[in-house]
Amino acid sequence: MTAYRSLLVHLDGTTRAAARLHLALRLALAWRARVSALFAVAPNHLALLPVGPGLPPLPPGEPIDAEHRRRAIATYQEACAVSDAPCEWLELTSEPVVETFTRQALLADLVFLGQRDPDDANGFDVPAGFVESIVIGSGRPALVVPFSGELASSPDIVLLAWKPTRECARALAAAIPFLQSARHVHLIEEEGDESQPLSLKVRDYLYLHGIERVHEHARLPQDHAGEALLSTAADCGADLLVMGCYGHSRARELLLGGVSRTVLDSMTLPVLMAH
Repeated sequence: MTAYRSLLVHLDGTTRAAARLHLALRLALAWRARVSALFAVAPNHLALLPVGPGLPPLPPGEPIDAEHRRRAIATYQEACAVSDAPCEWLELTSEPVVETFTRQALLADLVFLGQRDPDDANGFDVPAGFVESIVIGSGRPALVVPFSGELASSPDIVLLAWKPTRECARALAAAIPFLQSARHVHLIEEEGDESQPLSLKVRDYLYLHGIERVHEHARLPQDHAGEALLSTAADCGADLLVMGCYGHSRARELLLGGVSRTVLDSMTLPVLMAH
């Protein structure tokens, strides 16, 4: 697999957006990729129509938060000023936010998203469930950046969570550039038949891509697997977790599997996800 060529970064009004953009620009230099920084937030209030005869309409929707837009533009300009990677500014101009961003993500090799910080009021104009909606809706791999902590320029220690599913297969394929440049690769199976040496097949796949040394961990327990996965990542000092994202979206209802939900809520390291 060749390196990524098209990187899409989500910008909003949070200070953490700068970390996502700087990380994408650093990786873009190594991969000779183009970065698209897309500012995408929802208006403060959406316009509503009357709900019955004689009821006046509610006040029209207010525009997006001007301060958040100003902060995102400043983040973009400051990041581009210190990077030689090609980067373009994009701005979402239509509703709804999730669907519009998803359409843009369809032509990105890798999408950079941010973990939701429940204590950061500047991020509340990004719809709840934004990350999982983009991952599931676009089908593109996403690098989800935690809302706190330092970010490695290029991950040295990668933990790969595996089980024989489409989601994990896509995450594994998307992670090859990271795995090839890592100093240490760790492998843990989420579940499976103990009689089937699935890890050997994964190791053979990795070997074909030049990844020869892989440290294996015991299988994750079925109970509290998400917590155990994050604990394993901390124990091995991983600075990147690779995993499938499980869930579906129907009629605006998004349902995630337990492990995916736990990781997105409690992650403290970047996570490369695919659906």
